Amino acid sequence: MSRSKFLLGLALAGVAALAQAGLPVPLERPATVLRQVNQAALLGLAQAGSRVVAVGERGAVLLSDDAGLSWRQAASVPVSVTLTAVQFVNARTGWAVGHYGVVLKSEDGGEHWSRQLDGRGVAKLMLQDAQAHGSTKNQTEALRMVQEGADKPLLTMHFVNEREGLVAGAFNILLQTLDGGATWQAIASRLDNPKVAHLYALYRDGAQLLLVGEQGLLLHSADGGQHFERIATPYAGSYFGVTIEASGAWLVAGLRGNVLRSTDSGRSWTALANPAPVSVTGLLRDTQGGQGTQAVWLANQAGQLLTPEVGSNRLRLVRTSSSQQPASLLRLADGTLLMAGWNGIARVTP
Repeated sequence: MSRSKFLLGLALAGVAALAQAGLPVPLERPATVLRQVNQAALLGLAQAGSRVVAVGERGAVLLSDDAGLSWRQAASVPVSVTLTAVQFVNARTGWAVGHYGVVLKSEDGGEHWSRQLDGRGVAKLMLQDAQAHGSTKNQTEALRMVQEGADKPLLTMHFVNEREGLVAGAFNILLQTLDGGATWQAIASRLDNPKVAHLYALYRDGAQLLLVGEQGLLLHSADGGQHFERIATPYAGSYFGVTIEASGAWLVAGLRGNVLRSTDSGRSWTALANPAPVSVTGLLRDTQGGQGTQAVWLANQAGQLLTPEVGSNRLRLVRTSSSQQPASLLRLADGTLLMAGWNGIARVTP
């Protein structure tokens, strides 16, 4: 089972379980205090100046001020939902997203977080978008989302600066803010996604934006998200990672180790030979790594680190790590790669 499908199943099952038990939902509980922070299940990594920030299940936000050698828990996180992604645009300002439609913001380098949005608000935004721009089917789907409540997993994000950002997730959710998260707008109606496939990853390079998800879904915007075009690919399984290489080539990666490259903006594709046909769950375009701006790193479910061979259509196995189900990669200034997974943080030297 893929990492993303497991997380979605966990989120959906959790709603029913909490309702039966009569417990307050994770939206109303602060993050669980961890007994052993170095063994937390983690899904997202980001750099906030010289600090490293990691996020994961039960609202875990971990901070490291020594390049990932030691970790401590953030002072204040208002929710105990699973957090799936994190990004900082400078040393102090950053966002995290997760299950129950949660969007959190920090303005002090990750020490304290405030909730900007949750799944109830997400559902209302999706309904407004569908009523204004969507089909009858989209309106019916959005109304169902409102009726079902807060469970709306957010899985990926990208902020351009302190004001402009996108978050995306399950059920075709795509939201935009132009004021640092003070207000949000659903823009899912811009997507050619009639099956309401889940959106797993996005990558932005200037005005170009690539968005991938279930069932071979790939969407491209050449104008920063104002308009999207659906791009056909030769694989019908889920993609969990996407990037644009230094050469301008598009790279998508996902289930069963399928990694595809297009050098002509999606008109044709080449499959990269993969020595490890295991689902790719983490992908990083490293603009400062040992291979210069050519470096792209991929992590699979087995904890293996791979990279495309320069000048060929093959992947090279670089290292096998101790990481279990790695979900995110981060390169440090000394060249070390951090991998966030179900057993915490693994350090890898390529």
